[in-house]
Amino acid sequence: MFHVEIGKALRRWRTWLLAAALAGVPVLIVIAVKASPPQPQAAQDAPPFLLQIVRNGLFAPLTGLAVVQPFFMSLAVGLFAGDAIAGEAQTGTLRYLLVRPVRRVRLLAAKYLSAMALTGALLVGVILAGLLAGGVVFGLGPLPTLSGTVLPTSEALARVVGSGAYILLAASGITAVGLCISTLTDSGPGAIVATVIIAIASQVVDNIPSLHVVQPYVPTHGWLGFTGLFRFPVDWSGMRAGLTVSAAYTVVFMALAAWNLRRRDVTS
Repeated sequence: MFHVEIGKALRRWRTWLLAAALAGVPVLIVIAVKASPPQPQAAQDAPPFLLQIVRNGLFAPLTGLAVVQPFFMSLAVGLFAGDAIAGEAQTGTLRYLLVRPVRRVRLLAAKYLSAMALTGALLVGVILAGLLAGGVVFGLGPLPTLSGTVLPTSEALARVVGSGAYILLAASGITAVGLCISTLTDSGPGAIVATVIIAIASQVVDNIPSLHVVQPYVPTHGWLGFTGLFRFPVDWSGMRAGLTVSAAYTVVFMALAAWNLRRRDVTS
């Protein structure tokens, strides 16, 4: 079932358009930085790693990941998870899926894994596009960390890949939320929009200092924790917090989604 879900997604134009948009982000960043190098006084408002791109092209995929995370990641999760069940119900294909000798929980698991795999593929595209563009324009070499030390090129590449893996795992919670919403409605666009709104609203809450009491409990808490990989020693605290809250949301909302789908009377 997992392969079937991946195949269906790959036949949709929106998947390829989203992939092209995300892969284009680091390329556009490199072009913009080359054409107009950022000034040090812009550091406070700039995305993480932006000012360092001119020193090393390895910072291009990192900046790309940081830029796509707030909105494009929310959109990707909304498309892949929010539309997973609701889209099938809207087109009238859900009942045909469920009449096959496949348990509903297995169908839900296949939808979740395919949403995560597709999101991961988009992140791989961002990393590869950033490495290509950054390497061609600025070159690749030993990477200076945010703490002033220097990482060998091979280790730096490993940490760039680790950043993408962390971002994917950190998005597991909001993916489960989107899938749960998808089991509650027959409107694919409605479930997509609701998931995107929750993801963006969560990030807004996580960035308002006066809401620090609730910030550790929002589903997108710690999404930028991967920047800790580029400090010496590695700052694990942000990543632990992000993965913990994502794991909690995944367990709770996947259980709710399974309960919703089991009791759902599919008539269309």
